[in-house]
Amino acid sequence: MKYFFFDIDGTLTDIHTGKMVPSAIETLRKLEANGHFTAICTGRAYYKTVKAAQEAGIHNFVANGGAALIVNDQLVRNAPLDKEKALELIAEAEALGYGILVSFEDSIKVIMKDRKFIEQVGERKEPTEYILKPDLEWSDLESIYKVYIPIPPEEEPKLTKRDILGHIRFVPEYLCYQHDSKDKGIQDMMEYLHGNPEDVVVFGDGENDMVMFHEEWTKIAMGNGWPALLEMADYVTDAAENDGIRNACIHFGWI
Repeated sequence: MKYFFFDIDGTLTDIHTGKMVPSAIETLRKLEANGHFTAICTGRAYYKTVKAAQEAGIHNFVANGGAALIVNDQLVRNAPLDKEKALELIAEAEALGYGILVSFEDSIKVIMKDRKFIEQVGERKEPTEYILKPDLEWSDLESIYKVYIPIPPEEEPKLTKRDILGHIRFVPEYLCYQHDSKDKGIQDMMEYLHGNPEDVVVFGDGENDMVMFHEEWTKIAMGNGWPALLEMADYVTDAAENDGIRNACIHFGWI
């Protein structure tokens, strides 16, 4: 039995259209029929991943950058960021004059004390419900799931606490602070399932998938992948839209 973990964008989906690749979904069904475990592994928030999982007919996934585990459609856990570190980061960013957005729950909602973030870089590049609360004390929030800071790449060195939490720049305009431990999420899933780590197979294509390309796991990169990721892979398959998942699984005899 193998335990398969698939990235979404550019792996299960065609990077050009954003749609699930039919042969990939068909392959997942065949893997499951052959007794294998299949799961999504993504940096996306839990609420976003649910939709992708339903579309793919997948009932297990690691989301929120490794902090959320879902088994048989049941949420096992979904941990927020380290609150004290997040507050340190926010304090420094505010002192430097940057606007702040905070996801205080795993949802479309973000909260802000002022409109400075939007004034500096515009609205987020995804559907968002903004909550303006001028008298907000960040420390009063029960949980902090993500922090958005509109800092240009060339100004990042000003933020001395930049690396205090995991972060990624999905778009040029701002940094997104979120969990970035998909590998830890896979490890936790395997522990929860009492599976053998040597039976893990990971599929990915992007720079943020490098963290889950562990030496002890079978690492498969999509042909459309990030160059550095291709170098880390045990096997480079075709691009997602060229039936890369199916072709790799045939190559290894899993289907």
